Formats: sequence, C-alpha cells, structure tokens
Amino acid sequence: MPDLYPTFEPPTIVEQEQPQLAPEYPKSYLFDFVKGDFVLDGAGRIVIADGYTAWVQWGVKAVMTERFSYLAYSGNYGVEIEEALKQPTRAAVETEVERTITEALLADPRTYAVRNFSFEWRGNELYVSFNVIPVVGDAFRIEGVNLSGV
Repeated sequence: MPDLYPTFEPPTIVEQEQPQLAPEYPKSYLFDFVKGDFVLDGAGRIVIADGYTAWVQWGVKAVMTERFSYLAYSGNYGVEIEEALKQPTRAAVETEVERTITEALLADPRTYAVRNFSFEWRGNELYVSFNVIPVVGDAFRIEGVNLSGV
C-alpha cells in the first residue's frame, strides 16, 4: 500500500549569530548636583564628562525628576513619586517607589538591572538607596535620595 503522507528530509536550519552591539556612552557636560550647576574648569568652560559618568548622571537626574511634570521630557523620563507617596501604608509606598525607579532606569537600554533597594523614613520624609547595574561597566549605587522633595 502506498504511503498516504509524503516523506522528505527536513532542511538544515543554520542560525546566524547576531552581532552584539555594545551600548554607546556618549559624553556630556559634567553636572554638580549639590551646587545645581555645571562644573567649570579654571578658564570658565564647562567640563566634559566621560560617557559612563554622563550615563550615571542621567540616572540620578531621572530619579530626581517627576514624570509628566516638564514638557521638555518625554513620558518615558522620570519617576512617579507623587503617586507612590499617596499609597495607604509605608510598605505600599516603598513598593511603588521601587517599581517607578526601576521602570524609569530600565527605559535606557544601557541599564541592565536596578537592585538592592533600601529605604529610610525620617518622620514623613523618605530616603531611598539602590544599585544600578549597566549592560557594560561597573555598577553604581545611588545613596540617600530624598524623595519627599521630588
């Protein structure tokens, strides 16, 4: 009896390796968050930060900026701290803060993970610290950001 179903040799599938593109870390101006101004050299020119330092500064600035508050930034930039602080319990506030910070920093493809959150309450003020792990390079820790003033 003849075969009802045809048989054939399946084709060989050759997987092509996708080139791994390293994320770019473009240079930017060095900013002093304590003074609230750009860093100047002795000649009064703005100092240029290397690409990694510029990315670290981007992360700090993103955490200190309330999302949707400034027309200059897209809806992907910043955190939603005001909403997080409206939660009914401190545990819920901390969970929402962790979520919004992680979401804000993962919007950049150079960010691999955000971990090791710690929270400190001083009265009604909330301070947060956490590690940011890049795709390439060394992790950095952001310490003691006062979220009550964001």
